[in-house]
Amino acid sequence: MFKSIKWKFITIYFLLVFISMIIVTTFIVRNLEIYQVNQIRSTMENGVKKLLVSSTYLKQSENLIDSREGIQKVVREWPVSSTERLYIIDTLDSYRVIADTTSIKVANHSAFDIKQIREDLVLSSKRDSEMKEKIVQNHDDEGKSMHMSYPILNNKGEVKGVVYMVKDLSAMYRTIEESQNLLLKATLIALFTTVLLGYVIARSITEPINDLTGKVENMAAGNFDQSVNTKSNDEIGQLANMFNYLRLELKTSISKLTREKNRLDIMFANMADGVMLVDNDGGIVHANQVMSNILDMSYKSLIEYNYNTMIKALDSELTMEYIIENELTQGKYPIEINSCIYNLRYGLIRDELNEIDGMIAVFQDITEQQRLDLMRKEFVADVSHELKTPITTIKSYAETLLHGDIDEQSNNMFLSVIDEECDRMSRIVTELLQLSNFDAKRVIWNKEDVNLGELIEKIYMKVQMSAIEKNQTMDIDMRSGQIQMLIDRDALEQVLLNIITNAIRYTDEGGKILLTTKMEQYNIIIRVSDNGFGIPSEDLKRIFERFYRVDKARVRELGGTGLGLPIAQHIVEANGGEIRIESEPNVGTIVTIILPIENYDSFNQN
Repeated sequence: MFKSIKWKFITIYFLLVFISMIIVTTFIVRNLEIYQVNQIRSTMENGVKKLLVSSTYLKQSENLIDSREGIQKVVREWPVSSTERLYIIDTLDSYRVIADTTSIKVANHSAFDIKQIREDLVLSSKRDSEMKEKIVQNHDDEGKSMHMSYPILNNKGEVKGVVYMVKDLSAMYRTIEESQNLLLKATLIALFTTVLLGYVIARSITEPINDLTGKVENMAAGNFDQSVNTKSNDEIGQLANMFNYLRLELKTSISKLTREKNRLDIMFANMADGVMLVDNDGGIVHANQVMSNILDMSYKSLIEYNYNTMIKALDSELTMEYIIENELTQGKYPIEINSCIYNLRYGLIRDELNEIDGMIAVFQDITEQQRLDLMRKEFVADVSHELKTPITTIKSYAETLLHGDIDEQSNNMFLSVIDEECDRMSRIVTELLQLSNFDAKRVIWNKEDVNLGELIEKIYMKVQMSAIEKNQTMDIDMRSGQIQMLIDRDALEQVLLNIITNAIRYTDEGGKILLTTKMEQYNIIIRVSDNGFGIPSEDLKRIFERFYRVDKARVRELGGTGLGLPIAQHIVEANGGEIRIESEPNVGTIVTIILPIENYDSFNQN
């Protein structure tokens, strides 16, 4: 009986319907579960957002622990169902629970001591500053719960706390189980009906052919995960075998293409340069994340953008029309985008018929390279200029002494000028060598116990006459008494001498200079302020560059080289400190030095 194609068809049809119903049942149940979970997730997220928006304590408090009572009141009054639990966790105070809706009082307990709170969700939410959620098995029963951790941000965008919500999903899974049982019953009814109808339909030979035709259509639509079961060598069986063979071959080929595409996508995503693929009309086919960052656009907006429109505003000779018209196969051009400089390398893509099928463009960021090259040129020019001036002076005075008949007074004056210019060149070379040692990390620090007050008194004696000559007032305020610190005495003296000398040099006659010291926790704060010329805001960001001077004519007149502040910065930072400068033109300048006190416990304040 089963040699007949009719019974073969009934058997195959039965199995097909059975498998289809199982797949459909699984699909429906799975999607029902996904839908329910998404609905619950959305409801929980919206509830948390409403809580954050409606509670001024959660929005405005920089420290949640200070508003604990107000937050607890808001949480207690917040409408939650019997299957939900809500916790407010302060991430700034050892992840302590400051408010909850449970009947068991857990406030002031560590969140990680509570079984209902997932430690990984809280930490992940704080680290990434975004909502985290997970469905986990309950500790006390066989049910499941959805856990959601939602960050509370302060005005700076930092995480100050977490709203943690737990939703019992037992009712949802009971509903899904009932739906599954109902679908299984429906499957049994469908199978019984299939057998009856199949007996009638199987008398027609066209039905299996139509079924095969339907599968071919599905495969043409891209669904290759299907096959025809064959157990015979008749004409339909042979046709089905060929269909299965074709499906496997196509699936293998498409799988290879997919793997190659994934490899290219990974390469694009991990390249340090911006990359985009452009078609012949200028449409952007693909781009990596670096390219989105360069143009400050999302990937979706970038794909909808046109390459020709973007590049025409930068260089009309880089558009697709110009490149194709002039048959430029490849090229490299520097362009500027958003104040950054890029090397644009492009290459045309050709198909198997050698026809142009688009272009690949690579944007390599050379901003830092350009900046360093410019700094190198400026540095060489500045060094050359600084050395040329004293060399020229020495040469001219030496020639005068060699070939001129001058009196003894002029002779001594010329020799004095030559000596001063030699000292100036020696000072420049010494400072350059010192900077070179800093760069090469060849400096050896001779740290010792230094009394800051005694050191400042010593420096004051050295610069006192310079201040008196300009009729300037110099005050010293040692607020923290005599401070002991472990540091290289000569290096610190060089830093303070440089800064105080600058204050005297760039302050008019009759000006005021104030030097204050104080201790804040484990740091020494040394501040030198004056009411001198001041520094424009546009020059402050370059004030620590070598040879950089705000007013070169005035600085040369006053004797500066532009190397003192870079040296001071190197010394302070090498000792774990920080140097800051605040200034306003014609108002004055404040230089602040922050130095850590090493081995603090072994020192004290007198």
